[in-house]
Amino acid sequence: MDAGEVLRLDREHVWHPYTAVPSGTPVHVVRRAGGVRITLGDGRELIDGMASWWAAIHGHNHPRLNRAARDQIDDMAHVMFGGLTHEPAVRLAHRLAGMTGLDRVFLADSGSVAVEVAIKMAVQYSGRSALLTVRGGYHGDTFGAMSVCDPVNGMHHLFTGMLPRHVFAPAPPDDYGRRPAAKSEAGPDEAYLAELTAAVEVHAARLAAIIVEPVVQGAGGMRFYHPAYLRRLRELADEHGILLIADEIATGFGRTGEMFGCDHAGIRPDIMCVGKALTGGYLTLAATLCTARVADRIGVLMHGPTYMGNPLACAVAGASLDLLAERPWREEVARIEAALLDGLAPAAAAPGVRDVRVLGAIGVIETDQPVDVAKIQDIVMGHGVWLRPFGRLIYTMPPYACTPDDVARIADAMVAATAAL
Repeated sequence: MDAGEVLRLDREHVWHPYTAVPSGTPVHVVRRAGGVRITLGDGRELIDGMASWWAAIHGHNHPRLNRAARDQIDDMAHVMFGGLTHEPAVRLAHRLAGMTGLDRVFLADSGSVAVEVAIKMAVQYSGRSALLTVRGGYHGDTFGAMSVCDPVNGMHHLFTGMLPRHVFAPAPPDDYGRRPAAKSEAGPDEAYLAELTAAVEVHAARLAAIIVEPVVQGAGGMRFYHPAYLRRLRELADEHGILLIADEIATGFGRTGEMFGCDHAGIRPDIMCVGKALTGGYLTLAATLCTARVADRIGVLMHGPTYMGNPLACAVAGASLDLLAERPWREEVARIEAALLDGLAPAAAAPGVRDVRVLGAIGVIETDQPVDVAKIQDIVMGHGVWLRPFGRLIYTMPPYACTPDDVARIADAMVAATAAL
């Protein structure tokens, strides 16, 4: 089909994420993707500044990942995981356990499902049903995951009456990270540490777990917080016999400059969720990992996705982790961070800009008012860049394979977009 026909049928039948039907923002046809670029139906090439929702860390159409998929599909694309096992899943679980220090690995379909599984693990382990989290967080779109997303400023307020009510501590101060403007990084706020302590102590007797996104709050606002708050939550969990769940779906596999967000704080959670970049953006796969102590006490876990342990996804994930181990990802992420610090600096003085912040391969321009998504996208596409702003955020989480020139173009596009504010 030509691009016009694809768009016609799209308008008639397809429901896109976070939109009405028909979509209120333009939809663009993609013909192919290679390296860090996507090619549209009209021939335009755009740098994928989103790593396709933070997943394609190696870029698109990578020969190593392509080969892993082709080799695996010749053996089997899928078999049920109930009563059966296979090498790609076992190798992946062994690899993840070695990377995290968490011995038991439950392979899931998506990040939201991984969070659902983590919540079930905590409830079965403790016999309690309440969770504590912090405001400003986002953990997914399924019902258990929605219940621990920010209840006021999150995207799930329509379902508030149907969701379990958990305990929400105040949002952590977002004064961590490296800013182009001359803001020095502040130390931890002692008053906030006291607030966290009080929130846990008051509710400890009914808490199954504490769940947070380590150091970076993703879709809840792209906020960066001091690792000291995460360390304190680990201490509080230990003091009161509560599990700590780390939602590393967005932060895992190097995005923040460390392999996992928890590494900034030097702590290990009892349960960890990973996804997104796990397969390098090729196939949907996530995992919930826990300690042997947690798994042994739970016994039978009442969850079993149909596509759990999909061999094709596991094979590609294994190849993606091999590739990550071989590439100088720390240096790549550090170069992206430095380029974003330089490139986004002019936006800090722009009218309508509230803040500019950078951490690892994450660059954020926060605006005073919600942005016009279609208008911003039109501007950045004119600069040869694909971004997907939301709320009051114009942000990028590019592939690690981006060159300095690629990152400079992304930053230039973002700064140009601030002129539309």
